[in-house]
Amino acid sequence: MTAYSLDQLNALNDADFTAALGGIFEHSPWVAQAASAKRPFATLAALLEAMAAAVRAAPADMQLALIKAHPDLAGRAARAGALTVDSTNEQASVGLDRLSDAEFARFHTLNDAYQRKFGIPFIVCVRRHTKDSILSEFERRLAQDKGDAIETALGEIFRIAALRLDGQVAAPLRLPLHGRLSTHVLDTHGGGPAANVPIELWELSRDGDARLLLRTVTNQDGRTDRPLIAERPLPIGTYELRFAVAGYFKDRGVALAEPPFLDVVPIRFAVAEPEAHYHVPLVMTPWSYSTYRGS
Repeated sequence: MTAYSLDQLNALNDADFTAALGGIFEHSPWVAQAASAKRPFATLAALLEAMAAAVRAAPADMQLALIKAHPDLAGRAARAGALTVDSTNEQASVGLDRLSDAEFARFHTLNDAYQRKFGIPFIVCVRRHTKDSILSEFERRLAQDKGDAIETALGEIFRIAALRLDGQVAAPLRLPLHGRLSTHVLDTHGGGPAANVPIELWELSRDGDARLLLRTVTNQDGRTDRPLIAERPLPIGTYELRFAVAGYFKDRGVALAEPPFLDVVPIRFAVAEPEAHYHVPLVMTPWSYSTYRGS
């Protein structure tokens, strides 16, 4: 997908500007066309504001058409490969392309219930969620009234558009859409940072499943060379960091019982703010550990 700078977008004619940003709002190039008249844009935030304002100023029937242009989550169109590239990648980011038959049936049932009640698809910015939190959103929003459902759908559409725009337009100031997850391992027995500690990050599901997201190891500062998650929202959900500490202490000549009192230390935590920084350190000895939410 071609990435444009703001200067390039500002210099395009109306037709090329609309073509460049026509997919930011699902199957609705009229939004980019309306925003084109507001150029030049000094910031990416100003461009997003102009596009959102175009939607807000549109008649109710155009807003409804925009909402209905979005596909069902994990619906038949997704299984048939009939989604846009953006929608396909977004749904895949949360694993909606890898559902079991039982999970697919559950999403199908909830999609149908939402359509029956409100006459619109259930829309959520999936890059901010895990499967569990999407299902929780389904349950919460099925209790809304029609007006709230429409307003919530538009709000989610603006979140989706912001992430697409941030990924497709190069600008000095990015949109404040990205969270960060980091860690730091401190050895209070040895009196310093703990290097070469293997770490795993798992996403946990309320049905008991666990999905390995990454494996890494601490550097000489007791940190990881890169954040565990960055350059994207942190999906709302429950996670577990697993630190393999016994090998670290053995390598440093610390006398341990067999089996060691602490082998792998698990720290389970939840993310509720996708755009926030979650710092989850481990402070440890061979016989104890603690953590906290840092910054």
